[in-house]
This record gives sequence, structure tokens and C-alpha cells, in this order.
Amino acid sequence: MNGDRQDGKLSDAVTDLMTNRQVDRVRNPFRGVRIGLIALALVVVVGTVGYILFGFGLLDAVFQTVITITTVGFNSPHPLDGGSKVFTIILILVGVGTALYTFSAVLEVLIDGHMRDLIRRRKMERNIELMHGHVIVCGWGRVGREVARFLASGKADLVVIDRDPERLSGIPYAFVCGDIADDETLLRAGLNRAAALVAALDTDADNLYVTVAAKSMCPDIQIIARARNESSESKLVRAGADRVVNPQQLGGDRMASFVTQPHVVDFVDVVMHDGSLKFRLEEVTLAADSALAGNTLRSAHLRDRTGALVLAIRRPDGRFLTNPSPEDTIEAEDVLISIGTGEQLEALAVFANRPMDVR
Repeated sequence: MNGDRQDGKLSDAVTDLMTNRQVDRVRNPFRGVRIGLIALALVVVVGTVGYILFGFGLLDAVFQTVITITTVGFNSPHPLDGGSKVFTIILILVGVGTALYTFSAVLEVLIDGHMRDLIRRRKMERNIELMHGHVIVCGWGRVGREVARFLASGKADLVVIDRDPERLSGIPYAFVCGDIADDETLLRAGLNRAAALVAALDTDADNLYVTVAAKSMCPDIQIIARARNESSESKLVRAGADRVVNPQQLGGDRMASFVTQPHVVDFVDVVMHDGSLKFRLEEVTLAADSALAGNTLRSAHLRDRTGALVLAIRRPDGRFLTNPSPEDTIEAEDVLISIGTGEQLEALAVFANRPMDVR
């Protein structure tokens, strides 16, 4: 039993090591080239200094070092004594090996297409730097994919974070390949400019960590976290998650709803997710200086002026006012949950956020 546990730990360690190497390779494919060039420059400097100590001039020392490393076969500008010959032998062994390593590293970059990938990644990083109010999706699993798909259908800007380069290969969204345990990864995804973060990682422990890390670096960001176990939900809330979603529980509730109210579920799905109907549900938040503040639904004439229908109002303290009557008052910073066409909802958003001084 202990042997099996040790084998399992060893396997996990090897997997983590391989994944970290893949991440390093994706993040910095020119690392080998840089190491090779630095080593080659060091060999040239050491060779030049060595030949100067043997009585060569500076230019002759550089020339002798270069022809020795490249093995081009030109005659030496000075006769070599026993000591300089030994130094030359050592320089050939070290220099040729270093030159071959550098050459192979350059070929690897060119053949593997790293140059093209680097250009694409640099462009993507610039695009991420220009993003404001975007959504960060942590974890490119089944849940993360569905979250990204839905956000993209609503034209939202998003950045995906995952540590597995193979998962991220070819995805149509901006991404950052890195370990979520590294705060630098979140900052590269533009955490300080993001509007929301979705923690959809594989384990509750990882989601808990990213929630704590993101909230500590950016207290105002909205965090929606995934929970596999019910016992983790309260911990994620205490850690700073604004919303906690249990996919298993939601899936069970949804299946039960299909049994009891299939038509209601179908309607909500079509309005919220399908897009085949021109009507959809949206929320409109009133500004603090909205001209509608203090008006009743009847006096505001929202239905007449915009065509959108207000189904519910959420007060700033979180209370819901469902099926509001015409005499219910609209308050500043209320959230109007409304249904209508895209044009009607857009008109409602504009009308609801007119400042008080606009007539």
C-alpha cells in the first residue's frame, strides 16, 4: 500500500514537472537561444582574453578565437607554443559545443514555428493590455469552455487562464498560460482592470486559492466561483466570492424542472441562452443621479416610451420586488429586470440613466 502511494506521488511529481516545463516553453520559447548566445559570447570573451595573455594583439586574439570556434581552418596569425595549443584545444571543445547548441536552438525556434507563435502571443498580450472591464475565466475545462462560449456570444471581452498549453492550443480567445498559484499570472491577465473573474478550476482548493488571491489584489472585482462540494460553498463565500455555483446541484435542479415545468424551462432557456427569439431578459441598473429616481412605474411610462416590460426590481439592499405594481416607486441604483427586444432594452438603458438635469 505504501509503495502504491509513493508511486502515485512520484507520478504526480513527474506530471507537475513536465507541465511546468511545457509552461516555460510556451511562455519563453527563446530561452534556449538566449542561453546559447550568452554562453557563446562568454566563450568568445574568454578566448580573446586567453590569447591576449599569450601575446596576441586584440584584433588577432578575436580573430583567432572566432576561427577556432567556427573551425574554418585559416592559419593562425601567430605561431602557437605548447601552452597556447593546449588552450586552443580546450577552446575548440568548449566553443564548438556551445556554437552547435546555439545553432540547434535557433533551428528549433524556426522549425517549430515559435517565431510565428511569439508574434501572435505578443499581439495577444497587447490586446489584453488594452482591455478594460473584461472577464477572466480561470480554468479551461468543461465549465470554463461553456462560460467563455456564453460570454463571447454576448460580445464580452474575456481572457482565459490555464496552466496546460495543450488545452489552450487553438482556442479563439485571448489567454494566459501559467500557474494560477502565481500572482503574476493574474496580473498578466489584467486583473486590476477586469470587471469579473470566474473561478472554474478543477478542484475546490484551487478555486479557493484564486478567490483569495484575486480579492486581495483587487477588492472590487466580482468573483463567481465553482464549487464541487457543498461544504466548500461557505468557504468560498468567506474567501470573498460574490457568487458560488455548484454545477451538480444546478444540473439536478434543471433536470427536475424539466419534469415539473418543462415549458417554463424551455422559455427561459430560449430567452436567456438560445437567441432564436428576438426577446430576451436583461438587467438595467439605474445610476445614482437617474432622472427616474423617485418616479413610480406608472409615471415613468417605461413601457410606453421604450417598449420593454419590467418584470422585477432589485433594491440596492438586495431585496427583490417581483411583479411590481404601477404604483411602486423606482429608486436610485435599483436594478430593473426587464424583457424586450434588443432595441427596446437598449432604449430602456438609455432612458433609465438620463441624469436629473436632462428633460
